[in-house]
Amino acid sequence: MDKLLLTIFALLLSVAANTAQGDLYSGEVVVSSQSEVDRDEVIPDALIQVLQKLSGQRELPITRELDEALDSAGQFLLSFRYKNVVRRGIDGAAIEELRLIARFMQPEVDRIVQLIGLPRWQQQRPTLQIWVVIDDGGNRQLKPVEYEYAWEAMKDIAALRGLPVSWPELDEEESELIDLRMVWGGFTDYLIDQGAPGDGVAIVAARRDGPRWSLRWNVVADEQVWYWRNEDRELLFALLEGVHQLTDQIASAKAIVASEQMQWVVEVTVGALDNARDYARCLDYLQNLSLVTSVAILGAEPGRVHFNLQLNAAPEHLDEALNRGSLLVASDPRTGFEYEFIP
Repeated sequence: MDKLLLTIFALLLSVAANTAQGDLYSGEVVVSSQSEVDRDEVIPDALIQVLQKLSGQRELPITRELDEALDSAGQFLLSFRYKNVVRRGIDGAAIEELRLIARFMQPEVDRIVQLIGLPRWQQQRPTLQIWVVIDDGGNRQLKPVEYEYAWEAMKDIAALRGLPVSWPELDEEESELIDLRMVWGGFTDYLIDQGAPGDGVAIVAARRDGPRWSLRWNVVADEQVWYWRNEDRELLFALLEGVHQLTDQIASAKAIVASEQMQWVVEVTVGALDNARDYARCLDYLQNLSLVTSVAILGAEPGRVHFNLQLNAAPEHLDEALNRGSLLVASDPRTGFEYEFIP
């Protein structure tokens, strides 16, 4: 039985390793064409985006180590592909873009993060539902369609920074049940009580004051609350700056400082793995944790597998990440890293 389980896991490991760390270790940048010259030109930009997502930093420190990493960015490339994207301009016109999606090798990128001395934003990140109410002087509307270009840009910036976001998608009946005055007032508790999905809520109340837009942000996420204002002559610029500040706040609250990032090895036991599908989901989950550099299988028995995890941060951060996840629950806090799988 042990040999059979180990064989299954060896096969699953080879497959899952190719798909693990997909989003955080991938950068998406606009490219002029699919030529090798144009691809090589933007690969350093894609690596910068990955480092921004992993660290939560809007700006990276200018260091010799960063310059050397960017000069060698092509050597860290694991795979790449292209996709066509149609965006909307401010005038409503369609803008076509060709984008390169470059995925980099996790161990090499983790090494760069440590060499540069970047913090590491934990992978278990809250998904924020963003509610934007626009007051243009005539009436107040929730996410009006004429500003679709702004919503697309906000979503792109959030993705570039590694912040999961969603929008309220309400039908006519649901819209009538929402008290827009409460939303405009920034009452995040009201939306949470209404069953807003996700791990947090951001309310953006935008009003035009003469030639400028004034924005008020009320955010609750991961049991923390933030409030600030910003303004700009252009609504789009004010919204994008707000998304950056939103990401800065959340990332800094859950960042692991560079001094705590070392090489650690821990043994983790997972029970209640009843079939090969459970094994695959558990393995993929562990490999996709940004704190985990590599996963090895120490042994297996019916329904239980013993893993050896190489970490790039202290073990207590792993325990916190696993407890915040949805697939594993601690069997007994006194027994160390022992968990039960929840299908």
